[in-house]
Amino acid sequence: MEFEPIDQFQQRQKKLEEIRALGFAAYPHEFRSTDGPGALVAAYQETPAAELEAARRNVRVAGRIVSYRLMGKAGFAHLQSCGQRIQIYVKLDVAGERAFKLFQLLDLGDHIGVAGHLFRTKTNELSIWVEELFFLSKALLPLPEKWHGLSDVEIRYRQRYLDLVANEKSRQVFLARARITQELRRFFDARGYVEVETPMMHPLAGGAAARPFITHHNTLDMDLYLRIAPELYLKRLVVGGLDRVYEINRNFRNEGISTQHNPEFTMLEFYEAYSNYLDLMDLNEQLFALLARTITGSTTVSYGEHQLDFSKMIRLTMREAICKYWPAEAGPAPAPAELAAPGGPRAIAQRYNEWAGRAGKERAFRKGTPSDGEWTGLLFEAFAEEHLIQPTIIYDFPTEISPLSKQKPEDPALTERFEIFIAGMEIANGFSELNDPAEQERRFLEQIAQGGEEAPKQVDVDYIRALCHGLPPTAGEGVGIDRVTMLLTDSHSIRDVILFPLLRPESPASSPDEKA
Repeated sequence: MEFEPIDQFQQRQKKLEEIRALGFAAYPHEFRSTDGPGALVAAYQETPAAELEAARRNVRVAGRIVSYRLMGKAGFAHLQSCGQRIQIYVKLDVAGERAFKLFQLLDLGDHIGVAGHLFRTKTNELSIWVEELFFLSKALLPLPEKWHGLSDVEIRYRQRYLDLVANEKSRQVFLARARITQELRRFFDARGYVEVETPMMHPLAGGAAARPFITHHNTLDMDLYLRIAPELYLKRLVVGGLDRVYEINRNFRNEGISTQHNPEFTMLEFYEAYSNYLDLMDLNEQLFALLARTITGSTTVSYGEHQLDFSKMIRLTMREAICKYWPAEAGPAPAPAELAAPGGPRAIAQRYNEWAGRAGKERAFRKGTPSDGEWTGLLFEAFAEEHLIQPTIIYDFPTEISPLSKQKPEDPALTERFEIFIAGMEIANGFSELNDPAEQERRFLEQIAQGGEEAPKQVDVDYIRALCHGLPPTAGEGVGIDRVTMLLTDSHSIRDVILFPLLRPESPASSPDEKA
C-alpha cells in the first residue's frame, strides 16, 4: 500500500518514538567510523570468501539506508556514504534482541552505524556481518521515487539535498566542479600567481557594464553595490607590486535569468604584469586543454550533439567572424575592410536588418543611434555568436564597447581584447589593460554621459589615482567557472551546475507536522 508523504511523516514519527523507547538517542552526537563503503569495496572486491573469513576484518561503517529487506529473524540493507554503498546483514541471534528491534523500525533514508566483520553472502556479494547496530538519524520524510531518481526539475533545484541523494549524475557534476576549481588554483599557483581576496561590497559600481544590486550599510549610512566584477581592485594590486594575482570570486548582476545566466555566479579573474592579450590567448589554449584532460580524460569532450576539441582554439577577429558567418540568404557577405570603413558597420547593419525583417528574423537593435563600434558588436551578437561551437577566440573588439581595454597602436578604433566562445556561449573575456589614466578617465566620463542602467554613475577617482601611480603593461581576464563546468559535464543549464540557484519563492505551505 502506498502512503502519502504526510502519512509517512506520521508513521516515521511514531517509529522514532518507539526507537526512543528502546533506549536509543533520537539524535545522537557522534559515531566514529573506521571505513567508508567505497574504500571497503575498492580494497576487498576481489578478496575470496574464505580469505575474508580467515582474516575476519573488523569494521565500523556509517551511512544512509538505500535498500532494506526484512526476512523473519534476519535482514539485509545497503548503506550509502559519499556516493558508494555496501550491503549489511543483521541477524537476531548475533546483533541481539534490542538491536534487531531497532532494525525492524528502520526506514529507507535513515542513517545508521554498524560494527562487525566482512564476509561474502551466498550470492558472493561483499557484506558486513553486523554485531552492533547504532541509530544515528531518522528520515522523517521519504526519499524521492524510491531511489529511481528525482526527475522534477523544480524540486531538484529547490531541494538540492534530495537531488544529490537521488541522482548520481548531479553528484558527479558537483564533484567535477570542485575538481575544476582545484585545477584552476593549481594551474595559476604553478605559474607564480598569488590568490587574493577583494571586497564584495563596493562604494561604486564598476569593473563591467551591468546593473548592480544595491544594499545599505547602517553604521556608515551609505549605499553599497554588490560586486559586479573585482577587476578594478585586482588592478590596484598590480599597481601595488603584486605582478600576478588571481581571485576565484562571486559576482552579482541584477539581470535576467536564463539557461546561461544566474544573478549570482562564480568567476576566475587574473592579471599578469608585463604581458598583453596575445600572451593570454596562448595561456588559455594550455589551460582549457588541461582542464578537459583532467576532468574528462580527453581533449575531445561531448557536449550535447557536439564533439568539442579543446586541443586547439580557432582564432578570428570580430570583423572576420561577421564576414564568415554572414547569412548567405542576406546577399553577398561584407569584407573586413567594409566593417573598418567609417559608416561601414551602420550600412551593413541596415542591409542585415532589411533582410532579417523580410525573413522574420529581425533582432531588437534598432533603438538609439549606435556608433560604428557598437554596430559591429551588435552584428556579431546577431548572427555570428551562435555559430561558435568549437573553442574559438574572437579578438580585436571595437573601442566603443571595450572601455577598460588598451587600443591597438595601428588602429585606435580597435582594442587588444578577446573573448572565448564555446558551444555558442561566451566563456571568458580578456584584454591588454588600459593603463593611461587620462584616457581611462575620458572613457569613464563617456560611459556616464551615454547613461543607461548599466553605465557607471560617477568616475572611480581612486582607481584613476591608482593608475597615476603607474600600472605596468598588464593583461587580465575573467573566466566563467559555471559555464566551464557546464561544458565539461555536458550540462545544458547553468542551474544544473550551481548548487543553490536563485529561484522564485515557492508557494506558502505548511510543515509536515502542521498538516497532520
